Amino acid sequence: MNWSTLIQAYRYGDKEARTLSEAHNRSIFEQDYDRIIFSTPFRRLQDKTQVIPLPEHDFVHNRLTHSIEVSSVGRTLGKMVGARLIEKYSELRDMQLTHHDFGAIVAAASLAHDIGNPPFGHSGESAIAEYFLNGAGQKYELGLSPKEWTDLIRFEGNANGFRILTNAANGLRGGIRLSYPTLAAFTKYPKESLPILPKGRASEKKFGCFQSEKSLFDELATRLNLIGVGAGEQKYYRRHPLAFLVEAADDICYHIIDFEDGLRLRWIDFALAEKLLLPIAGDNFYEASYAQLLHFDEKVSYLRAVAINSLIKEMAELFLLHEESMLKGEFDTSLIQLSKHKNEIDLIKEVSMQKVYKARQVIEIEAAGFEVIGGLLDLFLNALNQICNPVKDKPSYKDKKIAELLPAHLQQPKQEIKESMYLQLISVCEFVAGLTDRHAISLYRKMKGIELPG
Repeated sequence: MNWSTLIQAYRYGDKEARTLSEAHNRSIFEQDYDRIIFSTPFRRLQDKTQVIPLPEHDFVHNRLTHSIEVSSVGRTLGKMVGARLIEKYSELRDMQLTHHDFGAIVAAASLAHDIGNPPFGHSGESAIAEYFLNGAGQKYELGLSPKEWTDLIRFEGNANGFRILTNAANGLRGGIRLSYPTLAAFTKYPKESLPILPKGRASEKKFGCFQSEKSLFDELATRLNLIGVGAGEQKYYRRHPLAFLVEAADDICYHIIDFEDGLRLRWIDFALAEKLLLPIAGDNFYEASYAQLLHFDEKVSYLRAVAINSLIKEMAELFLLHEESMLKGEFDTSLIQLSKHKNEIDLIKEVSMQKVYKARQVIEIEAAGFEVIGGLLDLFLNALNQICNPVKDKPSYKDKKIAELLPAHLQQPKQEIKESMYLQLISVCEFVAGLTDRHAISLYRKMKGIELPG
């Protein structure tokens, strides 16, 4: 791979790459960021669980605040790395690229990194998978290809995010129409659900596109000249190098900031936090400044800020150290795993797991999420199935009423959806995954007759 090809400013539908001079006030990559900010799926993240479900405290993060913070870290990483790459490669200077372009790509991809996640945190993904693997959805396996079925029983928020970003709600290809470099940086796992590969490479742990978007990803990979692995039905790709920065930005934020949430809720002892965060802060920590802080919240904010600043600098240097190996498709390790502070980071993750992720109220809402998501999938899939495959040419009255709660493009599905059970299934999964936590709970209660609309 080479940078001049990897940063070509294509969008879906373009026959030729755009030039930076076409944008007078905003580069194409800055436009990507703005398109995500103003999109409905991004706005819904304001009421989706990060770790603490349905928080009563304004200082606890949700998916929206987490995504904005990851984007901020990603922008800094992109600019730091971009400045060095432009200095190193003359072809990037010839393309009139600046470090701001690299920052904008990583910022936009980071902003969208959780856009496909279902309600109720990561357990939402498991709830969808469980519905098909061990629940009422098992009946749909017959007639699906192995890859289509695996998309469902291993439902993946990253692949759902790629679907959202590349498909508009009305079925038009292109979706939010981000540039290829931003979409590629977004895709941490550039492969299909099958084959399931042995653990080892960071980009092969999960998958990044459903069968419904496979041709779109192949087009993107071809245009940017991503390295292909295997052939035919077994083909997948090596990561776009900037995906390592998006992953690093997310790793920095969720390790440090989820830990911070636990601190602010008093679930984690402050003395332990100092013991773990101060070594990470390193030279960024100024004891005199810290001593002047009198309040608990100020001290927590300071420790979080200096630890993140230290990790940003380290991740940028690690990226540059391994950049040439990334271009060859040889390097495939999460940068955070190479941190000199790995011991402290692992301990932070362990403490967060015990004190935050396994807190009773977190487990309770996650368990409830299985019932809510499974119930909604069952109701909506039965209704859509009746629309696409009517019994005696007329859906039942109940299913007809439920179908009226589906988005418009599923109330009157196009022929390709009517003819494909897989597209019916993945479309309803996308719809349910797009619900906010509160909307999913409210909708489930109303459809089950537990409560009536206000």
